[in-house]
Amino acid sequence: MTDALAAAAAGFGTGLSLIVAIGAQNAFVLRQGIRRDAVLAVVGICALSDAALIALGVGGVGAVVVAWPAALTVVALIGGAFLLVYGFLAALRVLRPSALEAAAVPAGSRRRVLLTCLALTWLNPHVYLDTVFLLGSIAADRGPLRWTFGLGAVLASVCWFAALGFGARLLGRFLARPSAWRVLDGLVATTMVAMGAVLIAGA
Repeated sequence: MTDALAAAAAGFGTGLSLIVAIGAQNAFVLRQGIRRDAVLAVVGICALSDAALIALGVGGVGAVVVAWPAALTVVALIGGAFLLVYGFLAALRVLRPSALEAAAVPAGSRRRVLLTCLALTWLNPHVYLDTVFLLGSIAADRGPLRWTFGLGAVLASVCWFAALGFGARLLGRFLARPSAWRVLDGLVATTMVAMGAVLIAGA
């Protein structure tokens, strides 16, 4: 029992250390949380996607990913282009900011939000390297407890995205002015464009 708890705790700590870094996905979840826009669905997509990728890594699929570097190159190019476009749109919002009260979601836009969330999650090659390859490799060292390690990593993902998405609303009163949204969108745009450029340059 002690070994299982230690493996789960190690998985939780490792998973949290990989996911907490500022990135495109986290910036998107934070913005949706502040707007209170499809938060449960966005958090669910991110957490379930991480769970699936972690399961693939623990199951040994990481070796297949490494064996096909061309696949990661294609994902990097597509993901990089997507991030550049999303960053450009965020930059446009800097010029036309909206207050929190005016951030209601138009009809039909929720589908776009969910598709954007899926794209930010699955078109980022770093996600595969971190969750599938790196976590999978570390889990393999745990032997029969690798799935317990993986479960700890999944729990870390669920806790992080839930805290980021639902905790972001606490910032709502500070972002009720257009100027505050201009700063937020400026940070989002910078993050997306920088990551997109890095992905394309490294492809």
